[in-house]
Amino acid sequence: MPLPVPGSVLSEGLPDREGASVRETFELFSAVAPKGWRVELIEGEIYVVPPANGEHEEIVSELNGQVRDHDKGVGRYTGVGLVLPGATETVRVIPDLVIAPKGSFDDQQEWHAPDPVLLVAEVTSTSTAGRDRVQKIRAYARAGIPLYLLIDREAGEAVVCSEPSGDDYSHKSIHKLGTQVPLPAPLGFTLDTAAF
Repeated sequence: MPLPVPGSVLSEGLPDREGASVRETFELFSAVAPKGWRVELIEGEIYVVPPANGEHEEIVSELNGQVRDHDKGVGRYTGVGLVLPGATETVRVIPDLVIAPKGSFDDQQEWHAPDPVLLVAEVTSTSTAGRDRVQKIRAYARAGIPLYLLIDREAGEAVVCSEPSGDDYSHKSIHKLGTQVPLPAPLGFTLDTAAF
């Protein structure tokens, strides 16, 4: 399990919990993570992700706006934690963008079931690209999330994953960034990636 370097921001103030389970360690890291940092638990590994850069956030904002323009009846959520089924234990992720009916997350819970989710989107960063391309595809497919949109900045591609089946999606379409990207149902509109 990747752990912070002693003396780093996350290790300051952490109680000595030798022998703590992965879940307990995840809870500790989540409790002391600085504002804007995300702590995720994927396939038994804890990942601490620093705040995104401006380009990343511009893409998330543009995607958010295009979804709003297409359907004002759906909610567009950033910072929502999802609890997903894992191969051996629960997965906890905070996608860059979650699309679900308005009111889906209007409770006081920190972590939510994926049942109402229509689409999750991830925008790669150098520190997250590998997980976004592999582990998160498995996690979102296992959870039955209808659409996973991966904006892969390093590859210059938008990958649309649909029809979840087991540990993968039955259909994947790859589009160069800067082109029109069709998003199938349940969203059913064309995403313009020219601004990405």
